[in-house]
Amino acid sequence: MGPPITLTTDFGYDDAYVAAVKGAILSVNPEASVVDISHSIQPQNILQAAFILSVAYRYFPKQTIHMAVVDPGVGSERRGVILKTPSAFFVAPDNGVLSYVIDELSPVEGRSQARQSSDLREIVFKAGVEIVAITDPRFWRHPVSPTFHGRDVFAPVAAGLSLGISLYEFGEKVNSLHVLPLPKPILDAEGTLVGQILHVDRFGNLVTNIRNCDLPGKDVVVEVAGYRIQGINSYYAQKEGVMTIAGSSGYLEVSLRGGSASDFLGAIAGDEIKVTPAT
Repeated sequence: MGPPITLTTDFGYDDAYVAAVKGAILSVNPEASVVDISHSIQPQNILQAAFILSVAYRYFPKQTIHMAVVDPGVGSERRGVILKTPSAFFVAPDNGVLSYVIDELSPVEGRSQARQSSDLREIVFKAGVEIVAITDPRFWRHPVSPTFHGRDVFAPVAAGLSLGISLYEFGEKVNSLHVLPLPKPILDAEGTLVGQILHVDRFGNLVTNIRNCDLPGKDVVVEVAGYRIQGINSYYAQKEGVMTIAGSSGYLEVSLRGGSASDFLGAIAGDEIKVTPAT
């Protein structure tokens, strides 16, 4: 059977794309265990996919193979890669979809030898990970569609990895990956932690880029969309109305008991949020 294979894509469920990818995996390894992380990523939203993947992958067994395909550059010269970390394998286009995973390995700001290329930076690794560019067509489905590498390239490669094929069989070793600039909270001169909304989940909760461990305690005032919220709550039923929660993803969330905080506040991903110690 081999290790599980997870899927994170923007393919949705209205078409046959997800089923075709799973069929391609099972054609190589009929006993593969395939787990969906999400197929509801907004079309071409690489940063959202990077965040969702980073929240989920840590809960899987070691050596799980995580395939992430949000790929607006499919068919272009962008390369496909396999990244092996101490905890997992990642199979993806080299377009920034692994940015949060890479940032957790070592903060992107601390990596030298980076050069600017549009919104992407190329990060050079010296140790700690193994990276292969997927270049050997022996393992691909043929003919390869220039618009569906998820089915024809990434799926059979992920399935091959699950059978125990060495990552170095799939292509040439490289030492760099591309990352997107990640929105990070800042502490302003007045001691206010200023962040932004990263993600709106299906319940309308506003997931921010402020980590729970960065909070200056629970006695704070949170301001978002012109609305001020007192204190940090531990669970959703603790308070009526709009509240802030130390979320299960490890990030501060703004929630509305019994409703959508996003709809109620008119807040969306990218909006600013401020956390100030209560006086």
